[in-house]
Order: sequence, then C-alpha cells, then structure tokens
Amino acid sequence: MGLRAGPDWEKYRALPPAVGKIEHMFVLGVDPGLTATGFGALRSAGAGVESVAAGVIRTDPALPTSRRLLELYNDLTGLLAELRPEVVAVEQVFVNRNLVTATGVVQAAGTALLAAAAAGVDAVEYSPSAIKAVVTGDGTAGKSQMQRMVARRLGLAVPPRPADAADALAVALCHLQHTAGRWGRLAMAQAAR
Repeated sequence: MGLRAGPDWEKYRALPPAVGKIEHMFVLGVDPGLTATGFGALRSAGAGVESVAAGVIRTDPALPTSRRLLELYNDLTGLLAELRPEVVAVEQVFVNRNLVTATGVVQAAGTALLAAAAAGVDAVEYSPSAIKAVVTGDGTAGKSQMQRMVARRLGLAVPPRPADAADALAVALCHLQHTAGRWGRLAMAQAAR
C-alpha cells in the first residue's frame, strides 16, 4: 500500500509482517503531540500481524496553535482516507509537570479523535500504562524497553524510528491484543454453553 508523503509527513517506511494470534482488524495507532504526532498502521490476519505504515506528522512550532491543529487535522484526514482503517487507537494524555506540553498533547489527541469521527471511523483510547503493560508485560516500562518490544513483536531487526512512530505502533498493538483477548473470552464463553 503506497502512502504518499505529504508536505508535513515525515517519510515512513513499510514494515515487514509480524507474527501473533489476533482477530482480523486494521487499526491505526496514534501517539499524539502538537509538534510530532506518531502514526502506525497494523493489519491483523488470523495468526499474523502485517505492519502497513509508520511515521510522524510534524507541525511548525512557529505557527499559531490553531493553524498547527488544522494542519494536523488535514494530515490525519488524508492518512485516514488513504489507509482506511477500521479503528483508530489513540494514546490517552498523561499530564506531566509541563502543562504547556500537556496542553498541546491534549489538543493533538482531541484533533485525532475528531479526525476519526469525521471520517466515520471508531476511535478508542488507552492509557500509557495500559499500553506498556500489554506490549511489554510491565506497566512501568521505559521508552527503550517499549521500542525493543515493538520491534520484537513485529519481527523487526531494529526498533522503528522515529520514537513517535514506534509509540504509535505500540498503541495499535495494544488495541489488537486487547480486542483479541475480548474475542477470545467471548468465544470461550460461547463454547461453554
């Protein structure tokens, strides 16, 4: 699938298939940020996960916030139209000590949710600790551990770059695993009847 690199998209690279047991689904993971929003698209197919695209949408910090959010919205809308995922998974905002940064991340997350809704795509949110717990088994895992596990779970020789793209792939993996677990529990409950 050829994703065209727009003027505000950092180049991405197609990723090789990964292995796992997840229900059929195509998910776009989003790691929101006002300056850099990571995206990662994964398609599950029975016993495997195919990495479709990953990259970063960047906005110019010199522009007014409203203009940056509009650019982010337009780029996300273009990405959704190109990839056509079934669901968008967004990392929930963790409010840190830097309220200026947190405000921009909240605005970017809201923009991602709005773009998904405008495209008619379901959106879900996961906390950073939930993503870490699902991807690494440790809800307090550090960034480098997360990146290594994303690479390992997707069968990559090296962690995806930039880090925002790796984080977005982790969000997508979290949703796929969460959904697979939900479907597995449902199938077990139905089989028990």
